[in-house]
Amino acid sequence: MLEAGQERVGARLHTWGLTARRWTAVFLLGLDAVAIVLALAGAYWLRYSARLGPAIRDRVDFTAYEPLAVLLLAVMLAVLFAKGAYRLRMATEVVDEVLMVFSAATLTIGAIVVIAAMVNKYVYSRGMIVYLWILLVIVVAGSRALFRAAQAMFYRRGVGVRRLAVVGATDAAKLVMQSVIGRPELGYQLVGFVDHRPAVAPRDFGRFRALGLLSDLPGLVDLHEIDEVIMAVPAAAHADVWPVLGFCEERGVLVKMVPDLFDVSLGRVTVDTIAGIPVFGIQDRPLRSIALGVKRTIDILIAGSLLVLALPVIVVLATLIRLESTGPVLLLQQRIGVGGRVFGCLKLRTMRPGADRLQPDLLPLNEADGPLFKIRDDPRHTRIGRHIRRWSLDELPQLWNVVIGDMSLVGPRPPLPSEVARYDTAQMRRLEAKPGLTGIWQVSGRSDLPFDEMVLMDIFYVDNWSLALDAKILLRTVKAVLFRHGAY
Repeated sequence: MLEAGQERVGARLHTWGLTARRWTAVFLLGLDAVAIVLALAGAYWLRYSARLGPAIRDRVDFTAYEPLAVLLLAVMLAVLFAKGAYRLRMATEVVDEVLMVFSAATLTIGAIVVIAAMVNKYVYSRGMIVYLWILLVIVVAGSRALFRAAQAMFYRRGVGVRRLAVVGATDAAKLVMQSVIGRPELGYQLVGFVDHRPAVAPRDFGRFRALGLLSDLPGLVDLHEIDEVIMAVPAAAHADVWPVLGFCEERGVLVKMVPDLFDVSLGRVTVDTIAGIPVFGIQDRPLRSIALGVKRTIDILIAGSLLVLALPVIVVLATLIRLESTGPVLLLQQRIGVGGRVFGCLKLRTMRPGADRLQPDLLPLNEADGPLFKIRDDPRHTRIGRHIRRWSLDELPQLWNVVIGDMSLVGPRPPLPSEVARYDTAQMRRLEAKPGLTGIWQVSGRSDLPFDEMVLMDIFYVDNWSLALDAKILLRTVKAVLFRHGAY
């Protein structure tokens, strides 16, 4: 009876949450309107009450800015709407949302300046216009960030989540499932995936549950109360997908498609139109070498600065390690870098001396799969070492590896030679990029991810690398380290 009651409460929360999601765009529109007015009021206060900027002789009443307020609201909301700020979609990265608001604010201020100059009726303080531009970015982006944080909190409690099934046993499908599991703020509850191959018996992929075949999907929609389906199948399977799309449309199940161009780096895909028909193309990357040069410059500047700041911390930790146990404070482990080159990876020692010799005896306790060896409560850890590992402080000396060029701030995890010896041909693609201090799988579950998923994510990074992707990973690394997700 208790379980039945919990199910009814969960169903009501789910229904209420889905209704609330439909009003998200309306709420965001109102939230943006309030934030825009607050930004205007703040800019007015800074200029005329706080008198920030050059001296002013006359105080302009706020009513003189009422026409500006109307124009500001109309233009800013129109630009945000044009940029897709009110479309119901997967959660936006914080960096992307800030950039969207920055672009909208810049276009809005530019439009206002031009309109004011053309009308020549209202003369506004130039200082206030500058403050308005800055506050628009801060207040609008900040209010949206608070909304996203509250939304994510509800999603983590199961309120308003959409029950999702993924169609396809492709790499694209697996990456979609990884993202859904690793980011609960997206608002999805993954039910499982459906295999698109009719002649293959469906099998689970790690922690992802195989629900059945594509032909089983109509029954699965009702059985598992699926709200949304993401199709990630190759072009050859499209003929089998069309009947399912019709069924989903009849049942009100939202369907999204992952393009078959996924196996080609999505960062190189362009979309043009010919008579309204979308045409996909693959663009050359003549500036990739320049982007890699910028990446290397960023590595040196950021890693060098962080290394200087981290030196006192490293000295303190080294002292604690030496006081607790004998042996070297720093370890120089052999790791495999870009192109299969061996390099010495620096780490603070977190285990007692001779830990490597004990590994064969601990194999039955291994919690990782594939060639990895991980134990959540490894008995070889020293007392201080266990805390150092929890906060990933043992990797601070690797900043030196980044400075000298063996590693990068962002990249695939640097594997051991024994791991690489067990790689298959596809997994060797991880070695096409310089290993990183952090990477895409470290911010998506860290040590909790199965080996196959780690490899898949690293290969995705290699194929879709960009400076923007690096920036997003670095920002998400801070959160992963602070909350210690999967660190052991």
